[in-house]
Amino acid sequence: MAAAQLTSDLLTERHRSTLEQALEAIRTRAYWSPHPEHPKAYGENGSLSAADGLEAHKATLGTRFELDQPGTDGWTGGEVSPYGPELGVEYPHADVDVLLPAMRAGMAAWRDAGPESRALVCLEILARIGARTHEFAHAVMHTSGQAFMMAFQAGGPHAQDRGLEAVAYAYAEQVRTPLVADWSKPQGKRDPLELRKAFTPVPRGVSLLIGCNTFPTWNGYPGLFASLATGNPVLVKPHPRAVLPLALTVRVAREVLTEAGFDPNLVALAVERPGEGIAKDLAVRPEVRIIDYTGSTSFGDWLEANARQAQVYTEKAGVNTVVVDSTDDYKGMLSNLAFSLSLYSGQMCTTPQNLLIPRDGITTDTGPKSYDEVVADLSAAVSGLLGDDARANALLGAIVNPDVKARLEAAAGLGEVALASREVANPDFPDAVVRTPVLIKLDGSKPDAEAAYMSECFGPVAFAVSVESTTDALELLRRTVREKGAMTVGAYTTSPDVERAVEEVCLEESAQLSLNLTGGVYVNQTAAFSDFHGSGGNPAANAALCDSAFVANRFRVVEVRRPA
Repeated sequence: MAAAQLTSDLLTERHRSTLEQALEAIRTRAYWSPHPEHPKAYGENGSLSAADGLEAHKATLGTRFELDQPGTDGWTGGEVSPYGPELGVEYPHADVDVLLPAMRAGMAAWRDAGPESRALVCLEILARIGARTHEFAHAVMHTSGQAFMMAFQAGGPHAQDRGLEAVAYAYAEQVRTPLVADWSKPQGKRDPLELRKAFTPVPRGVSLLIGCNTFPTWNGYPGLFASLATGNPVLVKPHPRAVLPLALTVRVAREVLTEAGFDPNLVALAVERPGEGIAKDLAVRPEVRIIDYTGSTSFGDWLEANARQAQVYTEKAGVNTVVVDSTDDYKGMLSNLAFSLSLYSGQMCTTPQNLLIPRDGITTDTGPKSYDEVVADLSAAVSGLLGDDARANALLGAIVNPDVKARLEAAAGLGEVALASREVANPDFPDAVVRTPVLIKLDGSKPDAEAAYMSECFGPVAFAVSVESTTDALELLRRTVREKGAMTVGAYTTSPDVERAVEEVCLEESAQLSLNLTGGVYVNQTAAFSDFHGSGGNPAANAALCDSAFVANRFRVVEVRRPA
Protein backbone atom coordinates (compact mmCIF):
# COMPACT_ATOMS: atom_id res chain seq x y z
CA MET A 1 0.00 0.00 0.00
CA ALA A 2 1.23 3.48 -0.80
CA ALA A 3 2.55 5.62 2.02
CA ALA A 4 -0.11 7.74 3.68
CA GLN A 5 -0.30 11.29 2.35
CA LEU A 6 -3.43 12.42 4.13
CA THR A 7 -2.49 12.66 7.79
CA SER A 8 -5.01 12.83 10.58
CA ASP A 9 -3.98 16.41 11.32
CA LEU A 10 -4.44 17.45 7.71
CA LEU A 11 -7.88 15.86 7.48
CA THR A 12 -8.88 17.55 10.74
CA GLU A 13 -7.67 20.92 9.50
CA ARG A 14 -9.56 20.55 6.22
CA HIS A 15 -12.84 19.06 7.35
CA ARG A 16 -13.51 19.15 11.10
CA SER A 17 -15.32 22.50 10.93
CA THR A 18 -17.50 21.25 8.05
CA LEU A 19 -18.45 18.21 10.11
CA GLU A 20 -19.38 20.42 13.04
CA GLN A 21 -21.51 22.65 10.82
CA ALA A 22 -23.28 19.61 9.38
CA LEU A 23 -24.00 18.34 12.90
CA GLU A 24 -25.46 21.72 13.79
CA ALA A 25 -27.53 21.79 10.59
CA ILE A 26 -29.20 18.43 11.25
CA ARG A 27 -29.95 19.62 14.79
CA THR A 28 -31.53 22.95 13.82
CA ARG A 29 -32.94 21.91 10.39
CA ALA A 30 -31.97 25.38 9.12
CA TYR A 31 -30.76 25.99 5.56
CA TRP A 32 -27.07 25.21 5.11
CA SER A 33 -24.86 23.80 2.37
CA PRO A 34 -21.10 23.88 1.83
CA HIS A 35 -21.55 22.98 -1.84
CA PRO A 36 -22.24 25.87 -4.26
CA GLU A 37 -25.22 25.41 -6.58
CA HIS A 38 -24.12 27.82 -9.31
CA PRO A 39 -21.78 26.56 -12.06
CA LYS A 40 -19.80 29.82 -12.01
CA ALA A 41 -18.71 29.14 -8.42
CA TYR A 42 -16.26 26.53 -9.74
CA GLY A 43 -12.94 26.90 -11.51
CA GLU A 44 -10.72 28.11 -8.67
CA ASN A 45 -8.99 26.54 -5.66
CA GLY A 46 -8.48 23.25 -7.48
CA SER A 47 -12.03 22.80 -8.75
CA LEU A 48 -12.74 22.19 -12.41
CA SER A 49 -14.19 24.99 -14.48
CA ALA A 50 -17.06 24.38 -16.89
CA ALA A 51 -14.67 23.93 -19.82
CA ASP A 52 -12.30 21.69 -17.86
CA GLY A 53 -15.17 19.57 -16.59
CA LEU A 54 -16.47 19.02 -20.11
CA GLU A 55 -13.01 18.10 -21.34
CA ALA A 56 -12.54 15.66 -18.45
CA HIS A 57 -15.85 14.03 -19.33
CA LYS A 58 -14.95 13.77 -23.00
CA ALA A 59 -11.57 12.27 -22.12
CA THR A 60 -13.34 9.42 -20.32
CA LEU A 61 -15.58 8.50 -23.25
CA GLY A 62 -14.47 5.59 -25.38
CA THR A 63 -11.90 4.41 -22.82
CA ARG A 64 -11.32 1.58 -20.38
CA PHE A 65 -12.13 2.74 -16.87
CA GLU A 66 -9.20 1.42 -14.86
CA LEU A 67 -9.69 0.82 -11.14
CA ASP A 68 -6.99 -1.70 -10.23
CA GLN A 69 -9.35 -3.66 -7.99
CA PRO A 70 -8.94 -7.39 -7.32
CA GLY A 71 -10.85 -10.03 -9.21
CA THR A 72 -11.17 -8.29 -12.57
CA ASP A 73 -11.98 -11.04 -15.08
CA GLY A 74 -12.93 -8.97 -18.11
CA TRP A 75 -14.49 -5.74 -19.29
CA THR A 76 -18.04 -4.65 -19.92
CA GLY A 77 -19.99 -1.53 -20.84
CA GLY A 78 -22.65 -0.39 -23.26
CA GLU A 79 -24.15 2.80 -21.80
CA VAL A 80 -26.04 4.95 -24.30
CA SER A 81 -26.92 8.51 -23.38
CA PRO A 82 -30.65 9.31 -23.34
CA TYR A 83 -29.52 12.20 -25.54
CA GLY A 84 -28.32 9.76 -28.19
CA PRO A 85 -24.54 9.19 -28.15
CA GLU A 86 -22.95 5.95 -26.99
CA LEU A 87 -20.55 6.58 -24.09
CA GLY A 88 -18.22 3.80 -25.16
CA VAL A 89 -16.77 3.32 -21.66
CA GLU A 90 -15.65 -0.16 -20.61
CA TYR A 91 -15.60 -1.05 -16.91
CA PRO A 92 -13.88 -3.87 -15.04
CA HIS A 93 -16.09 -6.90 -14.53
CA ALA A 94 -15.52 -8.48 -11.13
CA ASP A 95 -15.20 -12.05 -9.99
CA VAL A 96 -16.97 -11.46 -6.68
CA ASP A 97 -15.50 -14.62 -5.16
CA VAL A 98 -12.18 -12.80 -5.31
CA LEU A 99 -13.39 -9.25 -4.76
CA LEU A 100 -15.54 -9.74 -1.65
CA PRO A 101 -12.80 -11.33 0.51
CA ALA A 102 -10.44 -8.55 -0.57
CA MET A 103 -13.00 -5.96 0.53
CA ARG A 104 -13.30 -7.56 3.97
CA ALA A 105 -9.54 -7.60 4.47
CA GLY A 106 -9.38 -3.88 5.24
CA MET A 107 -12.29 -3.81 7.67
CA ALA A 108 -10.33 -4.16 10.92
CA ALA A 109 -8.09 -1.15 10.30
CA TRP A 110 -11.04 0.91 9.10
CA ARG A 111 -13.03 -0.10 12.20
CA ASP A 112 -10.15 0.72 14.52
CA ALA A 113 -9.70 4.17 12.98
CA GLY A 114 -12.81 5.28 14.84
CA PRO A 115 -15.84 7.39 13.94
CA GLU A 116 -14.06 10.72 13.58
CA SER A 117 -11.31 9.49 11.29
CA ARG A 118 -13.83 7.68 9.11
CA ALA A 119 -16.02 10.78 8.92
CA LEU A 120 -13.11 13.01 7.93
CA VAL A 121 -11.98 10.58 5.22
CA CYS A 122 -15.55 10.56 3.87
CA LEU A 123 -15.55 14.35 3.82
CA GLU A 124 -12.31 14.34 1.85
CA ILE A 125 -13.94 12.02 -0.69
CA LEU A 126 -16.89 14.38 -0.96
CA ALA A 127 -14.61 17.40 -1.28
CA ARG A 128 -12.77 15.84 -4.21
CA ILE A 129 -16.04 14.89 -5.87
CA GLY A 130 -17.20 18.46 -5.30
CA ALA A 131 -14.13 19.85 -7.02
CA ARG A 132 -15.10 17.81 -10.09
CA THR A 133 -18.79 18.76 -10.05
CA HIS A 134 -18.73 19.94 -13.67
CA GLU A 135 -17.33 16.59 -14.80
CA PHE A 136 -19.84 14.65 -12.70
CA ALA A 137 -22.68 16.78 -14.09
CA HIS A 138 -21.99 15.59 -17.64
CA ALA A 139 -21.77 11.98 -16.43
CA VAL A 140 -25.15 12.32 -14.69
CA MET A 141 -26.71 14.13 -17.64
CA HIS A 142 -25.67 11.49 -20.15
CA THR A 143 -26.76 8.52 -18.06
CA SER A 144 -29.98 9.85 -16.50
CA GLY A 145 -31.30 12.19 -19.19
CA GLN A 146 -31.49 15.11 -16.78
CA ALA A 147 -31.01 18.51 -18.38
CA PHE A 148 -27.55 19.92 -17.68
CA MET A 149 -28.50 22.36 -14.93
CA MET A 150 -30.48 19.75 -13.05
CA ALA A 151 -27.69 17.20 -13.51
CA PHE A 152 -25.25 19.79 -12.21
CA GLN A 153 -27.29 20.68 -9.12
CA ALA A 154 -29.09 17.45 -8.23
CA GLY A 155 -26.24 15.20 -9.34
CA GLY A 156 -23.59 17.49 -7.84
CA PRO A 157 -24.05 19.74 -4.80
CA HIS A 158 -27.42 18.33 -3.75
CA ALA A 159 -26.10 14.76 -3.93
CA GLN A 160 -22.97 15.80 -2.06
CA ASP A 161 -25.18 17.43 0.60
CA ARG A 162 -27.07 14.17 1.03
CA GLY A 163 -23.80 12.25 1.38
CA LEU A 164 -22.50 14.70 3.97
CA GLU A 165 -25.81 14.56 5.82
CA ALA A 166 -25.45 10.77 6.09
CA VAL A 167 -21.90 11.14 7.41
CA ALA A 168 -23.10 13.60 10.06
CA TYR A 169 -25.88 11.29 11.22
CA ALA A 170 -23.49 8.32 11.23
CA TYR A 171 -20.93 10.19 13.29
CA ALA A 172 -23.52 11.43 15.77
CA GLU A 173 -24.91 7.95 16.36
CA GLN A 174 -21.48 6.36 16.81
CA VAL A 175 -20.25 8.90 19.36
CA ARG A 176 -23.48 8.79 21.36
CA THR A 177 -21.84 6.06 23.44
CA PRO A 178 -18.43 6.91 24.99
CA LEU A 179 -15.45 4.88 23.87
CA VAL A 180 -14.40 4.21 27.48
CA ALA A 181 -16.27 4.41 30.78
CA ASP A 182 -15.21 3.68 34.36
CA TRP A 183 -17.95 1.91 36.31
CA SER A 184 -18.14 1.72 40.09
CA LYS A 185 -20.94 0.11 42.09
CA PRO A 186 -20.95 0.81 45.85
CA GLN A 187 -21.23 -2.24 48.17
CA GLY A 188 -21.67 -0.63 51.55
CA LYS A 189 -18.75 -1.52 53.83
CA ARG A 190 -17.06 -3.63 51.20
CA ASP A 191 -14.92 -2.23 48.41
CA PRO A 192 -16.95 -1.12 45.40
CA LEU A 193 -17.18 -3.22 42.30
CA GLU A 194 -15.09 -1.46 39.66
CA LEU A 195 -14.79 -2.09 35.96
CA ARG A 196 -13.35 -0.30 32.99
CA LYS A 197 -15.61 -0.70 29.98
CA ALA A 198 -14.65 -0.12 26.34
CA PHE A 199 -17.34 0.39 23.70
CA THR A 200 -16.49 -0.02 20.02
CA PRO A 201 -18.80 0.66 17.08
CA VAL A 202 -18.29 -2.34 14.81
CA PRO A 203 -19.46 -2.66 11.20
CA ARG A 204 -21.94 -5.27 10.05
CA GLY A 205 -20.06 -6.32 6.92
CA VAL A 206 -20.03 -5.59 3.23
CA SER A 207 -22.65 -3.04 2.16
CA LEU A 208 -24.19 -3.43 -1.29
CA LEU A 209 -25.36 -0.27 -3.05
CA ILE A 210 -27.75 -1.05 -5.93
CA GLY A 211 -27.82 2.14 -7.99
CA CYS A 212 -30.72 3.63 -9.92
CA ASN A 213 -30.98 5.00 -13.46
CA THR A 214 -32.52 8.39 -12.77
CA PHE A 215 -30.52 9.76 -9.80
CA PRO A 216 -27.36 7.66 -9.52
CA THR A 217 -25.52 10.04 -7.17
CA TRP A 218 -28.40 11.72 -5.32
CA ASN A 219 -29.98 8.39 -4.42
CA GLY A 220 -26.66 6.58 -4.15
CA TYR A 221 -24.59 8.80 -1.88
CA PRO A 222 -26.69 8.52 1.31
CA GLY A 223 -26.30 4.75 1.54
CA LEU A 224 -22.72 4.73 0.33
CA PHE A 225 -21.50 7.28 2.87
CA ALA A 226 -23.72 6.04 5.72
CA SER A 227 -22.17 2.58 5.38
CA LEU A 228 -18.60 3.74 4.82
CA ALA A 229 -18.72 6.17 7.77
CA THR A 230 -19.94 3.37 10.05
CA GLY A 231 -17.03 1.11 9.09
CA ASN A 232 -18.52 -1.05 6.36
CA PRO A 233 -16.91 -1.75 2.98
CA VAL A 234 -19.19 -0.71 0.13
CA LEU A 235 -19.69 -2.65 -3.10
CA VAL A 236 -21.29 -0.35 -5.67
CA LYS A 237 -23.50 -2.10 -8.23
CA PRO A 238 -24.67 0.65 -10.61
CA HIS A 239 -27.72 0.50 -12.82
CA PRO A 240 -26.42 -0.78 -16.19
CA ARG A 241 -27.63 2.40 -17.92
CA ALA A 242 -26.02 4.71 -15.31
CA VAL A 243 -22.59 3.36 -14.43
CA LEU A 244 -20.30 6.32 -15.09
CA PRO A 245 -21.28 8.66 -12.21
CA LEU A 246 -20.86 5.93 -9.61
CA ALA A 247 -17.72 4.56 -11.25
CA LEU A 248 -16.16 8.02 -10.94
CA THR A 249 -17.26 8.07 -7.30
CA VAL A 250 -15.63 4.71 -6.62
CA ARG A 251 -12.40 5.84 -8.23
CA VAL A 252 -12.24 8.99 -6.08
CA ALA A 253 -13.03 7.02 -2.92
CA ARG A 254 -10.30 4.47 -3.63
CA GLU A 255 -7.74 7.23 -4.23
CA VAL A 256 -8.59 8.97 -0.96
CA LEU A 257 -8.58 5.76 1.07
CA THR A 258 -5.15 4.90 -0.28
CA GLU A 259 -3.73 8.33 0.49
CA ALA A 260 -5.16 8.16 4.00
CA GLY A 261 -3.44 4.84 4.65
CA PHE A 262 -6.43 2.55 4.32
CA ASP A 263 -7.22 -0.34 2.00
CA PRO A 264 -8.74 1.04 -1.24
CA ASN A 265 -10.79 -2.13 -1.56
CA LEU A 266 -13.11 -0.78 1.13
CA VAL A 267 -14.95 0.69 -1.88
CA ALA A 268 -15.28 -1.33 -5.08
CA LEU A 269 -17.34 -1.49 -8.26
CA ALA A 270 -19.43 -4.37 -9.61
CA VAL A 271 -20.66 -3.74 -13.16
CA GLU A 272 -22.81 -6.37 -14.82
CA ARG A 273 -22.53 -7.67 -18.34
CA PRO A 274 -25.60 -7.14 -20.56
CA GLY A 275 -28.41 -9.32 -19.27
CA GLU A 276 -26.33 -10.74 -16.43
CA GLY A 277 -28.52 -9.41 -13.62
CA ILE A 278 -26.04 -9.80 -10.76
CA ALA A 279 -28.03 -7.87 -8.16
CA LYS A 280 -30.03 -10.90 -6.99
CA ASP A 281 -26.92 -13.04 -6.62
CA LEU A 282 -25.02 -10.34 -4.74
CA ALA A 283 -27.96 -9.55 -2.48
CA VAL A 284 -28.02 -13.00 -0.90
CA ARG A 285 -24.26 -13.45 -0.51
CA PRO A 286 -23.41 -14.13 3.15
CA GLU A 287 -20.75 -11.41 3.09
CA VAL A 288 -23.36 -8.79 2.22
CA ARG A 289 -24.89 -7.49 5.46
CA ILE A 290 -26.38 -4.17 4.31
CA ILE A 291 -28.25 -3.32 1.10
CA ASP A 292 -29.30 0.10 -0.21
CA TYR A 293 -31.72 0.04 -3.12
CA THR A 294 -33.71 2.56 -5.16
CA GLY A 295 -35.99 1.28 -7.89
CA SER A 296 -39.08 -0.75 -8.66
CA THR A 297 -41.44 -2.03 -6.00
CA SER A 298 -41.22 -5.59 -7.28
CA PHE A 299 -37.46 -5.89 -6.83
CA GLY A 300 -37.52 -3.92 -3.58
CA ASP A 301 -40.10 -6.34 -2.20
CA TRP A 302 -37.96 -9.26 -3.38
CA LEU A 303 -34.93 -7.86 -1.56
CA GLU A 304 -36.86 -7.37 1.66
CA ALA A 305 -38.20 -10.93 1.47
CA ASN A 306 -35.08 -12.78 0.33
CA ALA A 307 -31.95 -10.92 1.51
CA ARG A 308 -32.59 -12.17 5.03
CA GLN A 309 -28.96 -11.94 6.12
CA ALA A 310 -28.82 -8.21 5.38
CA GLN A 311 -30.25 -4.98 6.75
CA VAL A 312 -32.18 -3.77 3.69
CA TYR A 313 -32.99 -0.11 3.00
CA THR A 314 -35.36 0.40 0.08
CA GLU A 315 -36.87 3.32 -1.77
CA LYS A 316 -39.48 1.86 -4.08
CA ALA A 317 -42.51 3.28 -5.89
CA GLY A 318 -45.44 5.28 -4.62
CA VAL A 319 -48.46 7.14 -5.91
CA ASN A 320 -47.87 10.77 -5.01
CA THR A 321 -51.06 12.74 -4.52
CA VAL A 322 -52.15 16.38 -4.35
CA VAL A 323 -55.47 17.33 -2.77
CA VAL A 324 -56.92 20.49 -4.35
CA ASP A 325 -59.58 21.96 -2.04
CA SER A 326 -59.23 25.75 -2.37
CA THR A 327 -56.55 28.40 -2.78
CA ASP A 328 -55.97 32.10 -2.19
CA ASP A 329 -53.39 32.19 -5.01
CA TYR A 330 -54.89 30.41 -7.99
CA LYS A 331 -52.26 31.58 -10.46
CA GLY A 332 -49.45 30.65 -8.09
CA MET A 333 -50.95 27.21 -7.47
CA LEU A 334 -51.22 26.49 -11.19
CA SER A 335 -47.69 27.72 -11.84
CA ASN A 336 -46.27 25.64 -9.01
CA LEU A 337 -48.07 22.49 -10.08
CA ALA A 338 -47.11 22.98 -13.73
CA PHE A 339 -43.44 23.17 -12.79
CA SER A 340 -43.69 20.15 -10.49
CA LEU A 341 -45.32 18.04 -13.21
CA SER A 342 -42.76 19.12 -15.84
CA LEU A 343 -39.43 18.98 -14.01
CA TYR A 344 -37.25 16.19 -15.45
CA SER A 345 -40.25 14.88 -17.38
CA GLY A 346 -41.87 13.65 -14.18
CA GLN A 347 -39.08 11.08 -13.76
CA MET A 348 -38.68 11.76 -10.05
CA CYS A 349 -39.95 9.54 -7.26
CA THR A 350 -41.41 12.70 -5.70
CA THR A 351 -43.36 14.01 -8.73
CA PRO A 352 -47.12 14.37 -8.19
CA GLN A 353 -49.21 11.89 -10.13
CA ASN A 354 -52.80 12.17 -8.87
CA LEU A 355 -54.53 15.54 -8.49
CA LEU A 356 -57.73 15.02 -6.48
CA ILE A 357 -60.23 17.75 -7.37
CA PRO A 358 -63.84 17.97 -6.12
CA ARG A 359 -66.36 17.39 -8.88
CA ASP A 360 -68.20 20.61 -7.99
CA GLY A 361 -65.01 22.64 -8.17
CA ILE A 362 -63.00 24.77 -5.76
CA THR A 363 -62.98 28.30 -4.36
CA THR A 364 -60.13 30.62 -5.36
CA ASP A 365 -59.06 34.24 -5.06
CA THR A 366 -60.36 34.74 -8.62
CA GLY A 367 -63.76 33.22 -7.94
CA PRO A 368 -65.13 29.66 -8.00
CA LYS A 369 -63.58 27.25 -10.49
CA SER A 370 -65.22 24.07 -11.72
CA TYR A 371 -63.32 20.80 -12.02
CA ASP A 372 -63.16 21.27 -15.79
CA GLU A 373 -61.88 24.82 -15.41
CA VAL A 374 -59.14 23.79 -12.99
CA VAL A 375 -57.98 21.04 -15.35
CA ALA A 376 -58.11 23.35 -18.37
CA ASP A 377 -56.24 26.12 -16.56
CA LEU A 378 -53.58 23.69 -15.33
CA SER A 379 -53.19 22.38 -18.87
CA ALA A 380 -52.73 25.94 -20.08
CA ALA A 381 -50.15 26.60 -17.36
CA VAL A 382 -48.11 23.56 -18.42
CA SER A 383 -48.39 24.54 -22.08
CA GLY A 384 -47.31 28.08 -21.30
CA LEU A 385 -44.37 26.91 -19.21
CA LEU A 386 -43.15 24.56 -21.94
CA GLY A 387 -44.23 26.55 -25.01
CA ASP A 388 -40.69 27.64 -25.81
CA ASP A 389 -38.60 24.66 -26.89
CA ALA A 390 -35.37 25.97 -25.35
CA ARG A 391 -37.07 26.41 -21.98
CA ALA A 392 -38.80 23.05 -22.35
CA ASN A 393 -35.51 21.26 -22.96
CA ALA A 394 -33.96 22.92 -19.92
CA LEU A 395 -36.81 21.71 -17.70
CA LEU A 396 -37.72 18.35 -19.22
CA GLY A 397 -34.37 16.80 -20.01
CA ALA A 398 -34.73 13.54 -21.94
CA ILE A 399 -36.83 10.43 -21.42
CA VAL A 400 -34.49 8.13 -19.52
CA ASN A 401 -35.39 4.79 -21.12
CA PRO A 402 -37.86 3.10 -23.51
CA ASP A 403 -40.08 1.88 -20.66
CA VAL A 404 -40.94 5.45 -19.66
CA LYS A 405 -41.69 6.36 -23.27
CA ALA A 406 -43.99 3.35 -23.60
CA ARG A 407 -45.92 4.28 -20.44
CA LEU A 408 -46.32 7.85 -21.69
CA GLU A 409 -47.67 6.71 -25.04
CA ALA A 410 -50.09 4.24 -23.42
CA ALA A 411 -51.44 6.80 -20.95
CA ALA A 412 -53.64 8.49 -23.56
CA GLY A 413 -55.78 5.36 -23.62
CA LEU A 414 -56.53 5.47 -19.90
CA GLY A 415 -59.02 8.34 -19.92
CA GLU A 416 -59.94 11.68 -21.46
CA VAL A 417 -56.85 13.59 -22.56
CA ALA A 418 -56.94 17.11 -21.14
CA LEU A 419 -53.41 17.92 -22.25
CA ALA A 420 -51.66 15.89 -24.92
CA SER A 421 -47.95 15.25 -24.79
CA ARG A 422 -45.91 16.76 -27.59
CA GLU A 423 -42.46 16.05 -28.95
CA VAL A 424 -39.80 18.69 -28.34
CA ALA A 425 -36.78 18.92 -30.63
CA ASN A 426 -33.39 19.30 -29.00
CA PRO A 427 -31.06 21.03 -31.50
CA ASP A 428 -27.93 20.00 -29.58
CA PHE A 429 -28.95 16.34 -29.38
CA PRO A 430 -31.23 15.42 -32.31
CA ASP A 431 -31.62 11.83 -31.09
CA ALA A 432 -32.90 12.82 -27.64
CA VAL A 433 -36.45 11.71 -26.81
CA VAL A 434 -38.05 14.78 -25.21
CA ARG A 435 -41.76 14.84 -24.37
CA THR A 436 -44.02 17.22 -22.47
CA PRO A 437 -46.37 15.80 -19.80
CA VAL A 438 -49.76 14.32 -20.55
CA LEU A 439 -52.70 15.16 -18.27
CA ILE A 440 -55.57 12.68 -18.16
CA LYS A 441 -59.04 13.32 -16.72
CA LEU A 442 -60.42 10.40 -14.69
CA ASP A 443 -63.68 9.90 -12.80
CA GLY A 444 -62.64 8.77 -9.35
CA SER A 445 -65.90 6.88 -8.81
CA LYS A 446 -65.38 4.47 -11.71
CA PRO A 447 -63.59 1.14 -11.11
CA ASP A 448 -61.79 1.17 -14.47
CA ALA A 449 -60.36 4.60 -13.64
CA GLU A 450 -59.18 3.35 -10.26
CA ALA A 451 -56.96 0.78 -11.92
CA ALA A 452 -55.09 3.66 -13.55
CA TYR A 453 -54.77 6.16 -10.73
CA MET A 454 -54.03 3.55 -8.03
CA SER A 455 -50.92 2.38 -9.90
CA GLU A 456 -47.67 4.30 -10.26
CA CYS A 457 -47.18 5.53 -13.82
CA PHE A 458 -43.57 6.71 -13.61
CA GLY A 459 -42.79 9.47 -16.07
CA PRO A 460 -44.54 12.56 -17.49
CA VAL A 461 -48.07 11.32 -16.77
CA ALA A 462 -50.56 12.96 -14.39
CA PHE A 463 -54.18 12.19 -13.58
CA ALA A 464 -56.79 14.81 -12.70
CA VAL A 465 -59.14 12.67 -10.62
CA SER A 466 -62.63 14.03 -9.97
CA VAL A 467 -63.99 13.19 -6.50
CA GLU A 468 -67.32 13.86 -4.83
CA SER A 469 -65.90 16.16 -2.16
CA THR A 470 -62.78 17.11 -0.25
CA THR A 471 -63.78 14.56 2.38
CA ASP A 472 -63.77 11.88 -0.30
CA ALA A 473 -60.41 13.19 -1.53
CA LEU A 474 -58.95 12.75 1.95
CA GLU A 475 -60.28 9.21 2.20
CA LEU A 476 -58.80 8.39 -1.20
CA LEU A 477 -55.53 9.98 -0.13
CA ARG A 478 -55.47 7.82 2.99
CA ARG A 479 -56.16 4.65 1.04
CA THR A 480 -53.58 5.50 -1.60
CA VAL A 481 -50.80 6.10 0.92
CA ARG A 482 -51.71 3.06 2.98
CA GLU A 483 -51.98 0.64 0.06
CA LYS A 484 -49.54 2.05 -2.50
CA GLY A 485 -47.30 4.40 -0.55
CA ALA A 486 -46.26 7.95 -1.33
CA MET A 487 -42.96 9.78 -1.23
CA THR A 488 -44.77 13.13 -1.25
CA VAL A 489 -48.23 14.53 -0.57
CA GLY A 490 -49.40 18.03 -1.46
CA ALA A 491 -52.53 19.95 -0.56
CA TYR A 492 -54.06 23.31 -1.35
CA THR A 493 -56.68 24.71 1.00
CA THR A 494 -57.74 27.94 2.68
CA SER A 495 -59.71 26.04 5.31
CA PRO A 496 -58.03 25.47 8.70
CA ASP A 497 -60.28 22.44 9.20
CA VAL A 498 -59.23 20.86 5.90
CA GLU A 499 -55.60 21.69 6.62
CA ARG A 500 -55.80 19.89 9.96
CA ALA A 501 -57.61 16.95 8.37
CA VAL A 502 -55.03 16.40 5.61
CA GLU A 503 -52.23 16.80 8.14
CA GLU A 504 -53.86 14.15 10.32
CA VAL A 505 -54.04 11.74 7.38
CA CYS A 506 -50.35 12.23 6.67
CA LEU A 507 -49.37 11.85 10.32
CA GLU A 508 -51.37 8.64 10.65
CA GLU A 509 -50.15 7.18 7.35
CA SER A 510 -46.58 8.51 7.68
CA ALA A 511 -46.34 10.62 4.53
CA GLN A 512 -44.37 13.84 3.99
CA LEU A 513 -46.74 16.75 3.37
CA SER A 514 -46.35 20.11 1.61
CA LEU A 515 -49.14 22.65 2.05
CA ASN A 516 -50.09 25.53 -0.25
CA LEU A 517 -46.86 25.76 -2.23
CA THR A 518 -47.23 28.63 -4.71
CA GLY A 519 -43.71 30.07 -4.98
CA GLY A 520 -40.24 28.74 -5.71
CA VAL A 521 -40.41 25.65 -3.50
CA TYR A 522 -41.92 22.54 -5.10
CA VAL A 523 -43.39 19.37 -3.67
CA ASN A 524 -40.91 17.20 -5.57
CA GLN A 525 -37.79 18.92 -4.18
CA THR A 526 -36.21 18.35 -0.77
CA ALA A 527 -33.30 20.04 0.96
CA ALA A 528 -30.63 18.01 2.72
CA PHE A 529 -30.03 18.72 6.43
CA SER A 530 -33.62 19.97 6.72
CA ASP A 531 -36.18 17.93 4.73
CA PHE A 532 -36.67 14.20 5.09
CA HIS A 533 -36.91 12.37 1.77
CA GLY A 534 -39.52 9.69 2.35
CA SER A 535 -40.58 8.65 5.82
CA GLY A 536 -39.91 4.92 5.95
CA GLY A 537 -43.43 4.54 7.30
CA ASN A 538 -45.48 3.70 4.20
CA PRO A 539 -45.03 1.23 1.33
CA ALA A 540 -43.07 3.66 -0.88
CA ALA A 541 -39.90 3.30 1.21
CA ASN A 542 -38.77 1.58 4.39
CA ALA A 543 -36.19 4.30 5.15
CA ALA A 544 -35.90 8.07 5.19
CA LEU A 545 -33.06 10.11 3.75
CA CYS A 546 -31.74 10.88 6.17
CA ASP A 547 -32.49 10.21 9.83
CA SER A 548 -30.82 8.37 12.67
CA ALA A 549 -32.68 5.15 11.80
CA PHE A 550 -30.98 5.21 8.39
CA VAL A 551 -27.52 4.91 9.97
CA ALA A 552 -27.89 3.40 13.45
CA ASN A 553 -28.36 -0.22 12.38
CA ARG A 554 -25.36 -0.21 10.05
CA PHE A 555 -23.14 -0.83 13.08
CA ARG A 556 -23.42 -2.45 16.48
CA VAL A 557 -21.63 -1.55 19.70
CA VAL A 558 -19.40 -4.26 21.17
CA GLU A 559 -18.41 -3.95 24.80
CA VAL A 560 -15.24 -5.22 26.50
CA ARG A 561 -15.18 -5.20 30.33
CA ARG A 562 -12.09 -5.44 32.52
CA PRO A 563 -11.47 -5.03 36.22
CA ALA A 564 -10.47 -1.44 36.88
